[in-house]
Amino acid sequence: MKVILNFIVLFAVAVFMGSCAKTNQKKDTAEVMDTYVQDHYTKKEVDIKMRDGITLHTTIYAPKDTSIKYPILMQRTPYSSRPYGEGNFKKQIGPNVNLMKEGNIFVYQDVRGRWLSQGHYENMRAYIPNKTDSTQVDESTDTYDTIEWLVNNVENNNGNVGVWGISYPGMYATYATIDAHPALKASSPQACIGDFFFDDFHHNGAYLLSYFRATSLFGTPRPNGDQPIDTAWYTLPDLGTEDQYQFFLDKGPLKNLNSFFEYGLNDKVSMAPDDMTDDFFWNELKEHPNYDELWQRRGLIQHLDKSKSHVATMIVGGWFDAEDLYGPLETYKNIEKYSSGYNTMVFGPWDHGRWARRSERNLVGNYYFGDSISNFYQDEIETKFFNHFLKGKADGNTGLPEAYVYDSGKKEWKQYDAWPPKGVEKQLMFLSDNQQLTSQQKDIKGIQFISDIKKPVPYSEDIKSVFTPRKYMTDDQRFAARRSDVLVFETEVMEEDLTLAGDIMANLKVATTGDAADWIVKVIDVHPAEAETNEEMQDHLKMSNYHLMVRSEVMRGRFRNSFSHPEPFVPNQKTAVSIKLQDVFHTIKKGHKLQVQVQSTWFPLIDLNPQTYVDNIFKANEEDFKTQTHTVFTDSSLEFTVLR
Repeated sequence: MKVILNFIVLFAVAVFMGSCAKTNQKKDTAEVMDTYVQDHYTKKEVDIKMRDGITLHTTIYAPKDTSIKYPILMQRTPYSSRPYGEGNFKKQIGPNVNLMKEGNIFVYQDVRGRWLSQGHYENMRAYIPNKTDSTQVDESTDTYDTIEWLVNNVENNNGNVGVWGISYPGMYATYATIDAHPALKASSPQACIGDFFFDDFHHNGAYLLSYFRATSLFGTPRPNGDQPIDTAWYTLPDLGTEDQYQFFLDKGPLKNLNSFFEYGLNDKVSMAPDDMTDDFFWNELKEHPNYDELWQRRGLIQHLDKSKSHVATMIVGGWFDAEDLYGPLETYKNIEKYSSGYNTMVFGPWDHGRWARRSERNLVGNYYFGDSISNFYQDEIETKFFNHFLKGKADGNTGLPEAYVYDSGKKEWKQYDAWPPKGVEKQLMFLSDNQQLTSQQKDIKGIQFISDIKKPVPYSEDIKSVFTPRKYMTDDQRFAARRSDVLVFETEVMEEDLTLAGDIMANLKVATTGDAADWIVKVIDVHPAEAETNEEMQDHLKMSNYHLMVRSEVMRGRFRNSFSHPEPFVPNQKTAVSIKLQDVFHTIKKGHKLQVQVQSTWFPLIDLNPQTYVDNIFKANEEDFKTQTHTVFTDSSLEFTVLR
């Protein structure tokens, strides 16, 4: 017994010492990484003059080893190229750690009108086609002029340039492909904005109230006009509570939020209408509720016929990206449509930008998708792409497929030579009574529910205040399924796998006692009772019967026929409302069920529809908001893209 006890003690000590060693090793590795850039790179800050005389602040990190020439990898950003100062270094540079350690010249630039760059900032600056003189500038010309300066002035560059970026910087990476500089050989727009009426702040015309706190980030003017500044000049609204749902419910109409942007109106704004504020983006949102010329001009998707074929593109996105899902999918599809050059897409089970982080366990919210998914992407996809076109043969034979996509149901990578994959077909399923989702249309009936304006359906059961919500994209939807104002339709238990691979079209037939309404459709994977709970699951939840939201979308009913010309419903009249849900790649596995939920509020993810038609919801009054009864008819259907 004594021998056994001694062994146990020695074993415990060994385990403890091993744990300490691993901890110290991780600490040492972290410390090395903290200084890696400073140890291996030089840093230089320059102001590059554009064709109209404006200078853009640019930071250049170049390898200290000058024995070979390197390509240039650039990111243009409105979020600052900090840290500023020759002696201050980023802890990591480039798209991933592999490209940093291999050696590349990395460039970060503050875009026009932001931070230390001169000029006037425009949110989603419009592209100018058919320019006639040097005063006509946009992000395309700024990128072109920057690349021209870099290849001619940065030592040891090999003449090849790549660009990348996530979210807003991803949009600038897309912009770089339009009227591109000849030296630009590769671009990777990631989670890229495509059009602000369908990305981020709007979804099909519905305002994303959950993004309200991010407004001032884009709309607060710099304190000294267009003069550069190296510290944040904007402040983000403090709601004063963790209960975001109750905060916005208590605030009431959107017009009551104006006070958050009244910083002390400047002379220009003081001449404007009473409800105008200092924040130019908030003013744009509320003065342009429809898809008018302002939003149309700023959309980038419609200009991708001008993307140059000599620029290889790799579009990256996350199937569960709450901010920018429309953008990367439409960017890929439109470049594919118009360009004869190399164009591929990579989509994994990520939320916004998660692929750029090293992680062993990959989750979105509560839901675990697998191990080392982001690491695999960085090591085996992203690094290969940039090395091939910037350092290699650049002949397009990358060894990568047209579509590298992750099946979020089977939890495995798949490779296809087209997206959607060849062999998909459309499959209709009908919203039948008795909560059934069926392949055959049954007798047409109307299913009613009351949309209580005082008790809107929450988008999450969490009580919190978040800057931009992400977790809800995989949240368990049982809490919503158990409400009387959420209609539920589901199949029997699947007898074989059903793989959804492409977009989903919801074709609703609806009516309302009012003349305005929103419509939300959610596609859900209902897990079996025996499903095992992962360690990261919230304490109050289990994977048993988990209702995984696979895709969801809203349509502001007034825009059912045109985003530019809204129109009311005729009360109690049956009306068609079609909603395109963005692409998915998800297998509803044998033993699971496919479920569809339909509702009319989704709060405070989107703002409340008054359910009484007004010309501009941003200016609606308290008395405009009324509870209504909605009807969904059972000749409504969903058209799935199914892989056989």
